[in-house]
Amino acid sequence: MKKTPTTKPRKVQEMAPEYRFDYKKAKPNRFAARMKDEPLIVMIEPDVAKVFRSSEQVNKALRALISAIPQNK
Repeated sequence: MKKTPTTKPRKVQEMAPEYRFDYKKAKPNRFAARMKDEPLIVMIEPDVAKVFRSSEQVNKALRALISAIPQNK
């Protein structure tokens, strides 16, 4: 016999009211201008780090991958 109350399962895309974001109260990010020119830091997994020894190698491989992807414009 279950002792926990059963609840009606929610739809996957339905959010609880307390998680709905009110965009009318949103303020612009005051730090965005400072972060605009800073480099983006990405963490790579250890197995990937074993293959690439420098950021230049990673960038070269990513650029080759990007050029292989068809551009749908």
